[in-house]
Amino acid sequence: MKKFRVLALLMVLVLVFTACNTDKPAEETGKAPTEAPVEEAKEPVSGKVAMITDTGGVNDESFNQSAWAGLQKLGERGADVSYIESHKDADYAPNMEAKVNEGNDLIWGIGFLMKGAVKDSALDNPEQTFALVDDFWEDGELPNAAGVMFHSEQSSFLVGYIASYMTESNKVGFILGMEGPVMDTFKYGYYTGVNYGAKEQGKDIEIMSITVESFDDAALGKATATKMYSDGADVIFHAAGNVGVGVIEAAVEADKWVIGVDLDQNHLAPDHVITSAMKNVHVATEDLSARFLNGEEIGGKTFYYGLEEDAVGIAPTSDKLVPADVLEKTQELEQKIKDGELVIPINEEEYNNFSY
Repeated sequence: MKKFRVLALLMVLVLVFTACNTDKPAEETGKAPTEAPVEEAKEPVSGKVAMITDTGGVNDESFNQSAWAGLQKLGERGADVSYIESHKDADYAPNMEAKVNEGNDLIWGIGFLMKGAVKDSALDNPEQTFALVDDFWEDGELPNAAGVMFHSEQSSFLVGYIASYMTESNKVGFILGMEGPVMDTFKYGYYTGVNYGAKEQGKDIEIMSITVESFDDAALGKATATKMYSDGADVIFHAAGNVGVGVIEAAVEADKWVIGVDLDQNHLAPDHVITSAMKNVHVATEDLSARFLNGEEIGGKTFYYGLEEDAVGIAPTSDKLVPADVLEKTQELEQKIKDGELVIPINEEEYNNFSY
């Protein structure tokens, strides 16, 4: 009898242990899983895919680096992937020619600054397929080139909203690399987010904004941000590629907040980068490349990636420095954007007509 009771007790303990360790969906527990889910294996692919960076280079801590990460993921699935760096604008055309001569199935141009070089190469090589990050083609304009656009206004709105809650001086900054329709999505998304949060809190927040006409001059970024901090800004968002490395350095020296872009840049200054407006270019370069290698016709079309595709958003490290209640409000706004209840402006006209 004693032996039977021991066995019965062991069985009960096993059942209790099993029940306690059964993973429940987040909607049942009310909490996010404590461990990242195991990434589902993706189907193998074959073919050659190459990319050409803009002048920021492949280690720009920004969209070139993210684009290459996507192709590396594609390489893990069986594709032959490569890149070539452009050190100046004059490198774009010869780099395109070099990758065409290698016999690649698909060639990516990274950044809207490469649009002219991609177009010329597409016209000269009608049998070659190209894809361009951060710009679009008119429907059917180039039957052998695809455009890839990101809803950067969505992530920029979210970090702007966070900035409105984090500022104590009620002065925030924005440093833009270059003017243009693509960069307008960052600018007007951020402005709208700051103003949205300011109205919610009954604040009057000043936005200081400067365009530096560069994506690679980190020293210029540092000098610009240092001046902006000295003028009273205590949070600065940069959308300027490698220029942002200098902006982050200035934040550390001034002991102020800074918001990164494209990648999660908290590792560059863990005590100062409060969040980053993620533009997960890797999602697009891997996804669209795989679709093409699997037979999908992508030429002549423009593909859009946003919150719905997990291609934009705020950095996963945001919870290190941003209060939980602010992140909760931010997540509510993120869901409204996904549901179509909140449409973020992408240009000046839409910004001026936005209803708060």
